[in-house]
Amino acid sequence: MKIIITGGAGFIGSHIVDACIHSGHAIEIIDDLSTGSSENVPRDIPIHRIDIRDTNAVTEIFKTFQPDTVCHQAAQLSVSRSIREPLLDADINCLGLLSVLDAAVAAGCKRMVFASSGGVLYGDVTAPASETAPANPLSPYGITKWAGEKYLDFYAREHGLTSVALRYSNVFGPRQNPHGEAGVIAIFCKQFLNGNAARINGDGKYVRDYVYGPDVAAANLAAIELAETSFAPGKVVSLNIGTGIGTDVNALEMKLRTHMGLLRKSTGEKKILPSPEHGPERVGDLRSNLLDASLASNVLDWKPTHSLDEGLEATSRWFFEKK
Repeated sequence: MKIIITGGAGFIGSHIVDACIHSGHAIEIIDDLSTGSSENVPRDIPIHRIDIRDTNAVTEIFKTFQPDTVCHQAAQLSVSRSIREPLLDADINCLGLLSVLDAAVAAGCKRMVFASSGGVLYGDVTAPASETAPANPLSPYGITKWAGEKYLDFYAREHGLTSVALRYSNVFGPRQNPHGEAGVIAIFCKQFLNGNAARINGDGKYVRDYVYGPDVAAANLAAIELAETSFAPGKVVSLNIGTGIGTDVNALEMKLRTHMGLLRKSTGEKKILPSPEHGPERVGDLRSNLLDASLASNVLDWKPTHSLDEGLEATSRWFFEKK
C-alpha cells in the first residue's frame, strides 16, 4: 500500500512510519520539520519539507505519489498555545486539514486516518469516557479536533473518503520533543538530565491516561489496514486510543525520577535528583481525563501492550542515551 504520512518526521508520526515500513508499505512524508526531525526516520524515506497549508504543494505531492491512504498527524499540538493563539491553531488544524483532504480526494486516495484527541475532546471526566460521551472541548485545540472529525464526516458523505479518527489520550515515548510546550514526560526527562528538579504546574493532581507512542503507532497501522467492509457508507469510525488507567502528575514525576536516577547511578553519578518544585497552574489544563478504548479493541483488534512503567523506562533510557 502507498501511504502519505503528514507530520511523519515527528514523535508519533515517525513511530507510524516504522510500523508501516515493517509491514511492507511504501511511505512518503510531508513535514515542515518545525518540531519533527529527519533523524527520526530512515534516510531512504522521502520527506517533503512542506507546510500542510501550502495547498498547491500538497496537491502536487499527492498527484505524483498517488497514495492509497493518508495518515494525518501534522498539527498544532499545544493546548496552552491554542488558548493564546486560537487563530494560528485553527489555521493549522482546520485549514491545514482541509488542504490535505482536498489533495487526497483529487488524487483518488481511499482512506484517511486522522489524529484526533480524546485527551481534550471529552473535557473533565473522572471515569474512562467512551466514544458515546458528549464532546465537550474546553480549548481551541480541542474545538479544532472536534471540527476536524466533522470535516471527515462531510468528506465521507460527499466524496466517499473512508476515515478513521483516532482519539489519543496523552501519548509519550522516545523521540518526543522536550522543548517548548511538549508532553510532560519529555519535559521532565530533560530537566532530570540537567540535574534539575521537575517543575510541576499547580498541585500536580492532574490525572491523565498515558499511552506509549509505539502502541499508538500500532493503532494507526491497524486503522490503515482496516477492511473496507468495516465502514458504513458515508460514515467515519471514531475510536479512543488509551489505557483507561489514570496517573496524576505527582506520581508520574516520582516514577520518572526513579527511572532516571537509576540510569544516572549506573554511570557513577552520585548526586540525587532533587524533589519537584511546584509552580502556578497552567491555563486550560483539565483536572482529569481518561479514555475507554474497548471499541478500538473490537474494531481494530488493538490493545496497548506496554505498561506505564515499561514505557517510562524505555523513554528515560532513550533520553539518557541521546544526551
